[in-house]
Amino acid sequence: MLDYQQLLMFLGLVVVAAPLLLTIILGVSSLLNWTLAEETTSKLVHIAIVSGLLAAIAVLALMLALGTRDVAIPLGDWVAIPRHYHFSVKFVFDRLSVPFAILSFVLSGTIGSFATKYMHRERGFNRFFVLYAIFVLGMVVTALAGTIETLFAGWELVGLSSALLVAFFHERPSPSRNGLWVWTIYRVSDAALLLAAVVMHHLRGEGDFDKLLGTGLWPYEHSSVAASQALLVGLLLLIAAAGKSALIPFSGWLPRAMEGPTPSSAVFYGALSVHLGAFLLLRVSPLLDLSIVLSTVVVILGLGTALFAYLVGSVQTDIKSALSFASLSQVGIIVAEIGFGFRYLALIHLIGHASLRTLQFVRAPTLLQDYRTLENAIGDRLPQTGMVWGLSRTSPKHDWLYRFAIDRGELDSILSTYVVSPFVHAFRWCDALERRWTDFLSGVASRESDQVKPHFGTIEEQL
Repeated sequence: MLDYQQLLMFLGLVVVAAPLLLTIILGVSSLLNWTLAEETTSKLVHIAIVSGLLAAIAVLALMLALGTRDVAIPLGDWVAIPRHYHFSVKFVFDRLSVPFAILSFVLSGTIGSFATKYMHRERGFNRFFVLYAIFVLGMVVTALAGTIETLFAGWELVGLSSALLVAFFHERPSPSRNGLWVWTIYRVSDAALLLAAVVMHHLRGEGDFDKLLGTGLWPYEHSSVAASQALLVGLLLLIAAAGKSALIPFSGWLPRAMEGPTPSSAVFYGALSVHLGAFLLLRVSPLLDLSIVLSTVVVILGLGTALFAYLVGSVQTDIKSALSFASLSQVGIIVAEIGFGFRYLALIHLIGHASLRTLQFVRAPTLLQDYRTLENAIGDRLPQTGMVWGLSRTSPKHDWLYRFAIDRGELDSILSTYVVSPFVHAFRWCDALERRWTDFLSGVASRESDQVKPHFGTIEEQL
């Protein structure tokens, strides 16, 4: 007799194994300098995505047929300290993770098919698909993570591949600088997520979301942690979500990410990666029920981001930046919906918005050509949209809003001055302190560190 529980576990492992094997095959071949033909790479991508997608759909069908709403697949402990701490690997299939995993496969498969044509004969074709495979693996691991350690692993894979694809055209200085800036913001986000993991282990001794979120199934879990504890963990996770989803004050990195190839812009910053912060908030949404302060902060941050993105998007002159801020405005609304407690609405909004933005980003290059053809046909420019909120061009409020939008609220300058620079100065002080100590012990002067001054430039320089 067929054991449905074992079948579910097997299919669940296939969901994770498909992108993992793709990453290993493409990565090892690149390390060994075995350049695969474009057709071979394309077939491997299609096989991995289709296999993972079919397995995820099969898991969903079996769960619906059996009336099961939660399937956990534990893969053992990384570290186990009796009566103290446990670091485990576990994947969970529920009403949140399964739709998001299926969405990741569908949109990644769409972009994969598009990219095999778009990147044809590109010198970095193989490098692009290695990073693409890492990204898909990271998205699947993050979507199905049942512990914060597993989620952190997927979170890091997504961040690494994203930053490297922003700097994909590294022959030019601008993509490299922008890729470094994106990586810097991701470091802040990752540090907050890591601190949240430390706090979770201190509170519960392990990083299982079940232990933090309590009994019940998503989105009806009932956490037993105190309101103050929920506020502390929730704020750390909110910072992590804000950095990954470009919520204010981290919104400045989103247009910089448009330096990457159009396929990566579509699947990363229009569809999947930019929604990871909202997904994280959905995963830990029971914490919001315990703290009205936390819920209020989430709502304010979401609505503030939506308003900021609307203003800044109104003055963009290139289609990819305009689409990125249009995407950010919807992400802000999704975050606000989570803060208000509309969990299923936020999930449906996320899935629909991600699908729409993927289509728009992929359509962007040909859309520009269509606009030029239409303008040539009518012999004039297309009509322009009205001013923001109907303000006249001579209004002082309009001038202030325009300067605010064109400068993007000076968020990049604020982060560079008050977040990045203090860390740089602190690390240089530590370096000097260590150098004096080693000079004292060795009795000779050590070699001075290279004096490389950080230069982020103006916003206009980077874009």
